[in-house]
Amino acid sequence: MTRNLTRPLLTRLVPARLRHVWRDALSLLLALADRRTPASARLIGLAALLYTVSPVDLLPDSIPLVGYGDDLLVVPALLAFATRFLPADVLGHARTRADTFAAHRRWLVPAILGAALLLSVLLAVLLVRGAAGLLQN
Repeated sequence: MTRNLTRPLLTRLVPARLRHVWRDALSLLLALADRRTPASARLIGLAALLYTVSPVDLLPDSIPLVGYGDDLLVVPALLAFATRFLPADVLGHARTRADTFAAHRRWLVPAILGAALLLSVLLAVLLVRGAAGLLQN
């Protein structure tokens, strides 16, 4: 069985459904910046953004696995609801722009994931060294 190595790394690693979710989220972000977007869609998009960064959640994020479940349900639901208020031409134009952006920025997601992995390793090393220093004292 041969593998198609000519496809970009992101295309091989990320399932198609997740790529569509990323494209739709980016499309909505671009559509919300459009002047033709109704205020109701902008308010719902803003609510999704505020819910994402807000420390107040339905389920606290400190609960392992379950804490992020509400974010994974509420935010996409709000974004899907916001798209219902968008005019078709605005959404179509935003999807075209998102596809163009994704085609030119294939390196972006792997770079972000790599940086997050590097920072996680560095943080783990610092925590282990700090814990070792506390145990010696």
